[in-house]
Amino acid sequence: MTTTTIRPGNGSPPGPARYDVRHVTTYAYSEVVPVCHNEIHLVPRELAGQRLLSSFIAVEPQPEHVSTHLDYFGNTAGIFSIDEPHERLVVTSTSRVEVDPPRDWTAFERLPWETVRDRLRRDADPATLEARQFTDDSPHIRTSPRLASWAAESFTPARPWAESLIDLTRRIHRDFAYDPTATTTATPVEEVFALRRGVCQDFAHLQIACLRSLGLAARYVSGYLSNERRLQGAAGEGEYDAGMVGVDASHAWLSCWGGEDGWLDVDPTNDCTAGTLHVTVAWGRDYADVSPVKGVCVGGGHHDIRVAVHMVRIA
Repeated sequence: MTTTTIRPGNGSPPGPARYDVRHVTTYAYSEVVPVCHNEIHLVPRELAGQRLLSSFIAVEPQPEHVSTHLDYFGNTAGIFSIDEPHERLVVTSTSRVEVDPPRDWTAFERLPWETVRDRLRRDADPATLEARQFTDDSPHIRTSPRLASWAAESFTPARPWAESLIDLTRRIHRDFAYDPTATTTATPVEEVFALRRGVCQDFAHLQIACLRSLGLAARYVSGYLSNERRLQGAAGEGEYDAGMVGVDASHAWLSCWGGEDGWLDVDPTNDCTAGTLHVTVAWGRDYADVSPVKGVCVGGGHHDIRVAVHMVRIA
């Protein structure tokens, strides 16, 4: 059996991290849009290890109708409508968030992955039932024997589930190239697997599909990523590089359920577990459940979409 070594919490510094996050989405239309209706997931979640200190959403032009609610998965969702002619739509989200260091993945109970799978099939306690909904196919993710076979190289018989998960994360990072030109938000997992390239959304979808193909529960996580990363070894304590992939835009990773130990978040794009460099906004079955901004409009002609994310550590 191979030994997996991966930076817990992506090598981020000890202690809580506080960030100011600004996320700007701009739609420019070639023709006038008389009316549009939109849904947004832009407010970071309140979690045991994450505190939302402030949040504000601004929309231009001013919406006629605005509402917020908790969606099925407990994410904060906003809905707004604009009923005046416009050629440009700008949605700006500003948040201040504090994130605690995560639990080291090596501290998770060393349950064989088959035991976790069997509990999902058998047990009926609330936590297991909640996790079970993330074992089925979803709009962007389909399970398959081919993916189960490929994932089985990491999930060997009786191997602890967390160690197996970390190994699969590393293999995706190693075998797949980050290429923003290779895919779109609609590219199927099967095509990503064949191409061996894509972006953070693709890699999260792929790993989720692999885990669900084995009968495990995995959910899609959207959020933001800091560009600080502690260098290891000769670089010395307290030095950082700019090697994280997925900054300056919305980022995506995934979370896998491990029974009583709960969920473990991993980021295959960066070959790490999610730590104080990651800010969680929302989670769901796949991207379709947590798209930052989506909607419908009348007219508009050609749409040009620009997204800019600025995440600055303030403490």
